[in-house]
Amino acid sequence: MVRLGFHRNVIRLSLLLGIIGWVGLVTINLLIQFARTHDLPSGFKPELALVFLCLYLLSVSVYYRFITGRAERVNFIDLLWRVFATGLLATIVSLAIYLFYLLLGNSPLASKVLLLSFFFHVRFGLFAAFIISTFMVWKQLILYQKSKRLILLWQIFEYSLLASIAFVFLPDRQGVDAILLTILIPLFVLGIILSVNLKWVAYLDFRQKWKSISIMLAIAVFIIYYTLELYNEVVALEDLPELAVLVVNPFIFATLGFTLVYSIFSLLVIIFNLPTSSVFEQKLEEIINFQRLSQSSQSGYDISQVYDILLESAAKAVSADAGWIEATTNGTPQLLTKSMTKERVEIFKKRLQANTEQPEIINPLPRPRLQRQDYEQRQRRHRILKLPEYRSVLWIPLVVKNNINGTLVLLKEVSDGFNKEMVSIITTFASQASISVENFQLMNETLVNERYQEELKIANRVHRSLLPNKPITNEAFDIAAFSEAADQVGGDYYDQYQINEQKFIIIIGDVSGKGTSAAFNMSQMKGVFHSLAPLDLAPDTFLAYANSALGRCMEKTSFITASFFVVNTQKKTISFARAGHTPTLYYSRRKQQACYLEIRGLGLGIIRNEKFNQYIEVSEQQYESGDIIVLYTDGITEATNQQGEEFGFDRLREVVINHAQESSKILQKKLIEELYEFCNHEPLNDDYTALIIKFT
Repeated sequence: MVRLGFHRNVIRLSLLLGIIGWVGLVTINLLIQFARTHDLPSGFKPELALVFLCLYLLSVSVYYRFITGRAERVNFIDLLWRVFATGLLATIVSLAIYLFYLLLGNSPLASKVLLLSFFFHVRFGLFAAFIISTFMVWKQLILYQKSKRLILLWQIFEYSLLASIAFVFLPDRQGVDAILLTILIPLFVLGIILSVNLKWVAYLDFRQKWKSISIMLAIAVFIIYYTLELYNEVVALEDLPELAVLVVNPFIFATLGFTLVYSIFSLLVIIFNLPTSSVFEQKLEEIINFQRLSQSSQSGYDISQVYDILLESAAKAVSADAGWIEATTNGTPQLLTKSMTKERVEIFKKRLQANTEQPEIINPLPRPRLQRQDYEQRQRRHRILKLPEYRSVLWIPLVVKNNINGTLVLLKEVSDGFNKEMVSIITTFASQASISVENFQLMNETLVNERYQEELKIANRVHRSLLPNKPITNEAFDIAAFSEAADQVGGDYYDQYQINEQKFIIIIGDVSGKGTSAAFNMSQMKGVFHSLAPLDLAPDTFLAYANSALGRCMEKTSFITASFFVVNTQKKTISFARAGHTPTLYYSRRKQQACYLEIRGLGLGIIRNEKFNQYIEVSEQQYESGDIIVLYTDGITEATNQQGEEFGFDRLREVVINHAQESSKILQKKLIEELYEFCNHEPLNDDYTALIIKFT
């Protein structure tokens, strides 16, 4: 805002000073001329008029320097129109003055020196404003896509030009021509060097170039016309030297020469570039369409829109009369057409398939490896055929993930309508569209995977909530438990329930399979456990009821292994039953030995009738202080190392014997360390769970 306010103040001040300079110049010169014609002393020195002349030229230069927008921000044609409008206004005023004198004819008023001088000042003021405004616009065009060297050259040229205004103050006018040439030649050479900077022309389209030619031609005519008019008047008024000083000075000469030369250079370059404009525009449109295709997967387009952009862009790039794209989107065949109906497409497809002419292969480009059955299609990836309605047909396959996913067909009514360059362009478009489709599919897969991972995280939290928050605390025993799933969720399950102060129920289970299905069956097992546990059932009765309940809701291919324990701290007994689960490891402190308690049992859900009861056996064990029970799932004993060797039952027993004197928590920690060390800290292939119960 501060900078904008500064610019406005400079523009207003320079405009005011410019008006003061012109009015002062006119007033002083007219008074001098009036005094001369009447042999009266004017009381003014000619140098005062020169001061006002310099003030006017500098003020107008500053005014147009600030009022002319940058070429990067203003349309090129708008800049040229500004110059044209200023020149047109100056020319209209000049013609109006000329018409005024025609109307006066030979009347005495027409020969009045003061009137002629006044109109000369009017023309000079407009002429100076016109060439200075043109100069500032040419500056913006030259400095378009500027470099440090170009900026330096321009600054030298512009500041030298402004400094040349002081030429009018030279006291000795005899050597004016030599001094004038000394100043003008370097400025002219530097102006020629700067005039070759015409990069802005390349950014005009065909229509804009025609407009630019007309405007530049008019500007050149304005400059030439005004120059001739002013110098003719100077010659006519040769007895008024103060008028000659206005025009014959290096600033006016150099500015005039530079603006005229740059106008001519621009006009010629635009004319020479005119034939290539359509080609440049076509290439530019191809680049834009290619960019649209490359960004389509990031712009929220779906696959159909990508193919629609491809068909439209390809048809424009080669000026095709019709065409279609046939592709498979998400398993659904899709047909997009341009300038023809779907019925006609089917007719053309049949004719294409029946065409027996040898197709012409143009510029076959290397592609990723295709499957063997796609080899023949790869060899005729670019085909140009002839059909009665359309003399040229271009067929290009669309390859996505090394498989042909569809075809792009373009038609032309003329023969030999597709050259090698066109085929290359369309192939590039098709390749980019295929990449965009592949990226779109990968993006969808990523979103699906992310959604799946998020769902797994939710399932993991639910799975964790199904397990006990903390083990039961009791003075007769302490429990340490841990459970890890091979995936985000698993099928291992353990739980506990307190019947009364002396009786506790503990269960461990392993659902067949892994992942979400196992976790779902595990949640069903938890529901059955918490429904039956309060009934204080015997182990075999509990398993029989559980088998009956689970058999009605689990899939026929699923089953659950489990071990069910009832601990009576008053009698110091453990009553347990096994439903196909891994044998329980029992350590006797008195014997300092560990053994596996193996009893009969069949997994829940394998036999879903009353015969299940025949396979259940109940055992009871008397425990002593220091004894340990280790309940676990097969993920621990079946964990393998890099050699394919299993952790096994013996290693599990050795870990318990070696650390039997430790607390249950420390024993648990040692077991995990031994297990991971054995597996070389690689992730386990199965869910693993263990409960360590140590009697105190």
